[in-house]
Amino acid sequence: MPLRVLIIQSEPKDAQELTRFFKERGDEVWGAWNLGQADGLLDQIRPGLIVLDIHLPDSEWTNFLKRATQRTGSQVIVTSRHPDMTREMMAQSAGVSAFLRAPFKPEWIERALGRMGQRTVPRTKPILPKVRTPVRLKITVPYLLLSLLLALGVAFIVSQVVVDSAEERYLNQLIETSRQSADWMVSEEDRLLITLRLVANSSGVAEAIQAGSSETLRAQVLPLAANAREESIEILDLSGTSLLSIRQTPGEAAGVYSFTRGDTTFQTADYVLAVLQGQVDNRGDKFAGLTIGPWGRYFYVSGPVFNPTGQMVGVVLVGRSLDTLAREMRTDTLGEITFYGIDGQPLASTLYHGADSFPLSTEKVSLVLAAQDVASQLRDLTVSSIDYAELLGPWEVRDGRDLGVLGVTQPKAFLIQTSRITRWEIFVFVVAAVMLVVGVGFYLASIITRPLQRLMKASNQVAEGNLEVKVDVRGDDEVAVLAHSFNTMIAGLQEGSIYRDLLGRTVSPEVREQLRQTFSSGNLRLEGQEAVSSVLMTDIRAFTTLSEQADPSKVFTWLNEYFGKLVPIVVNHGGVVNKFDGDAMLAFFGILPRITNPRKSAMAACETAVEMMRAIDELNALRAQRREPVMVTGIGITTGVVIAGGLGSSDRLHYTIIGDTVNTASRLQGLTRELCSESAIIVGQTTLDALGEQQNLFLFEALGEHNVRGKAEILQVHRLHVPPRPTDRRL
Repeated sequence: MPLRVLIIQSEPKDAQELTRFFKERGDEVWGAWNLGQADGLLDQIRPGLIVLDIHLPDSEWTNFLKRATQRTGSQVIVTSRHPDMTREMMAQSAGVSAFLRAPFKPEWIERALGRMGQRTVPRTKPILPKVRTPVRLKITVPYLLLSLLLALGVAFIVSQVVVDSAEERYLNQLIETSRQSADWMVSEEDRLLITLRLVANSSGVAEAIQAGSSETLRAQVLPLAANAREESIEILDLSGTSLLSIRQTPGEAAGVYSFTRGDTTFQTADYVLAVLQGQVDNRGDKFAGLTIGPWGRYFYVSGPVFNPTGQMVGVVLVGRSLDTLAREMRTDTLGEITFYGIDGQPLASTLYHGADSFPLSTEKVSLVLAAQDVASQLRDLTVSSIDYAELLGPWEVRDGRDLGVLGVTQPKAFLIQTSRITRWEIFVFVVAAVMLVVGVGFYLASIITRPLQRLMKASNQVAEGNLEVKVDVRGDDEVAVLAHSFNTMIAGLQEGSIYRDLLGRTVSPEVREQLRQTFSSGNLRLEGQEAVSSVLMTDIRAFTTLSEQADPSKVFTWLNEYFGKLVPIVVNHGGVVNKFDGDAMLAFFGILPRITNPRKSAMAACETAVEMMRAIDELNALRAQRREPVMVTGIGITTGVVIAGGLGSSDRLHYTIIGDTVNTASRLQGLTRELCSESAIIVGQTTLDALGEQQNLFLFEALGEHNVRGKAEILQVHRLHVPPRPTDRRL
């Protein structure tokens, strides 16, 4: 259930803080500026809690405490801005157990409520919520994520392009090495053919073949073999049987040969049979082929030997081992070379050894010999934990036949290393770019949010009650406009605070709002301005004597009761109670909230005076019942020029009026003692002149001309009689 709270504070700031706290709890809150006003609210609202300012100027506040607790059973929290041991002890004796010292922090108020047994609830909302996600992060994080995604995308594309370029460069290099190997093989075949022609065309070779003289052939052919550094030269008769075999001895130095005859290995060789059969193709009568013999795997070229009459007498073979060809080809092309047979088995290799090592499948051999695209001719190898790529091509001889497959291999270390280096470089670049982006993002976000942080700090200070704060306006962007609006808002709050101090608690909230609008429009100035106003002065006759005869606490009670009746009448007619001076009260009309026509201000002043007299009669009737002395009141009213403005210091201004008109109102009030024995209203001629025809609405009695103290001229004065109420006439 919400708590009914009556807040009685002398300082507007304290009242605002306490009101805000209890409203945020969901409680029902009423406010009063003095004990007279609060006393009238007790029976009306019957508060469950009273928050009472210990510094109120009323001497009856302890009696008020007792009445409040007895009549409504209200609990009381006593507040103070500075220690006052006397009044705090008096409050304790009156039954108060909860005390608060300004500033009124929420947790302290909750603690006081807890000591009284009242419910304590967390604040539904703080004055300013705590910042959980700073604007700087809201700006930076999306910016960072976008930049990171963009950087990763660019890095991926760049690395892919670089790797693809490296792969393309690697493949092109492999293709170029394969082409060089094929050209090298053609050149080697041509070189062997040159040696073959030298042997076949040497003088005496044909005759020695016809004579079957191996020694003669040896003497003639060996110098040619040694000069050409050939590994094998074979001289065959027309049956394909070796007349002389000159072969380099394996493991020996170059030029060390062995000699044999009678070898029939070549009788079935197709490239030998083609020569013996006298076959001729578009390249002539020379052929090439592969022989796997006990002495090794050799590549041979073959050609006929003719005698001087043009008759074929034999066949010459010149060859080199595949191992030698692979080694020399590797030296010249910088690629690993492998010779594969038609069955896909490795015949010789600079990469690995063994007939069963990494053979080719028959399907792969078929694809390679069909000379399809490069992709079909590639395969990956891993030898001794090293990755290779092998490009396969047909091993074709001069007559167009395929002896097998020629494989050219290069390690992938270059490609892998390039890829790793590229990715590492790109990673470093991305990290550096992201760090740069983050740094720039946070810097820019800080520049953007720094004014917002100043605004937030300033807002916190305002929430704590500091209205002197001001935010520097820099630039002309949205944040600058916001700062300017904030300063304008604070100026408005300061203005409102000034008006609360200027007017005290003697005008209605509606009038204060109208006043604020009037000031904002520039129609009201605090530095002082001339205006025509109707001024009303009241005074209790012989109140000093009454004060001396009564207890001081009773005097304050009487005055609070008395002014509690009069002040609302002034407020209801649009007037402002300017000040209290003991039992006297000064009010004015026609200036606040805006300067009005003198006729309206004179009308309001006269109506106020009539209602005041009726209220005083009712009060005196009540006092008579209580056996208390009646209060005879004199009221003086005049209309004229006054100077209105703010008097005081920068932090405490009081809006007041000064001038001869104010003095005249006081003198007219004083005339009531001389001209009337009972309560009376004396009105100056200037007020009747301002009323014009409307003076007929009132009962005026001309009292003639009178001299008053402090006035050189003679005043024409009138008494304003109070007519009976309409109900009184009917009675």
